[in-house]
Amino acid sequence: MGLDNVTLCTTEFILVGLSSDRETQILLFGIILLMYIFILLGNLGVIMLVRLDTHLHTPMYFFLSNLSCVEIWFVTSSVPQMLAHLLIGHGGLSLIRCALQMYSALALGSAEALLLGVMAYDRYLAICHPLTYATAMGRWCQVQLASACWVGGFFVSVVCVSITFSHRFCGPCYINHFICEIPMVMELACDDTHTTRAINFLFAGLVILIPFLVILVSYGSILFSVLRMRSASGLRKAFSTCGSHLLVVTLFYGTTTLNYIIPESGRSHDTAKQIVVMYVVVTPLLNPIIYTLRNKDVHQAMAKVLRRLHCDTKR
Repeated sequence: MGLDNVTLCTTEFILVGLSSDRETQILLFGIILLMYIFILLGNLGVIMLVRLDTHLHTPMYFFLSNLSCVEIWFVTSSVPQMLAHLLIGHGGLSLIRCALQMYSALALGSAEALLLGVMAYDRYLAICHPLTYATAMGRWCQVQLASACWVGGFFVSVVCVSITFSHRFCGPCYINHFICEIPMVMELACDDTHTTRAINFLFAGLVILIPFLVILVSYGSILFSVLRMRSASGLRKAFSTCGSHLLVVTLFYGTTTLNYIIPESGRSHDTAKQIVVMYVVVTPLLNPIIYTLRNKDVHQAMAKVLRRLHCDTKR
């Protein structure tokens, strides 16, 4: 494509945002700010409980605290910027800030996808191989698996963001979205994007589909093992533990697959925004609730911490 008479986006992008109506922007600012505060409090609460209660020093809660940490940083990479744009009513963002926001959100989102796969594998070992579980999932193995998720997420992000911003972008420099995401930014590219789109699609497939297959195989094996159990309490515990994880997996992988794997031809920009809101704000808000609502271990740990705080205030 010739660029002689084309305006290039060399300094900033303009994010259209969730709404152009000023009253709606203020309303959304209040709602999203409250959700952001609850996300921080909920996930910080999970991390603190796991650290304070020795009964929660198990592989499952080690990975859960890592997930909460990822959620906090993932939301913080996007939501404060979204709130600022809603408050001032203007979505200008320099190319460098757009790249940094895209990099951090993609890295942390990829780490979360990988971590959910690891958590499913942990449940498979705990339920299907209880006698060797403590040895197979030792402390060093936990650290290695969690580290691999973090490193893998940041590696994927470096590659995808680098090749995305190797293109030049043509005006008008408006992105019909509220954050910088690869599919939307690529729409402004001036030159051929087939190779870049193919590489991004490949990495998205690896990060989303491989952990998802691990989850399917792990829970298929768990289901087969659970159905052979004769203990009613064992069945209830297995379904309670795995049910919450499956709900989180459905919310996260369902929305990310729609955005990165399934072609978006025919999908409106408003629909794309709604999908992204689900995994940027709604899922991180629900995760602490889903994992703790029917979890007796967490309830007991919370009761212990509250009793300890009550005793300390009496002294």
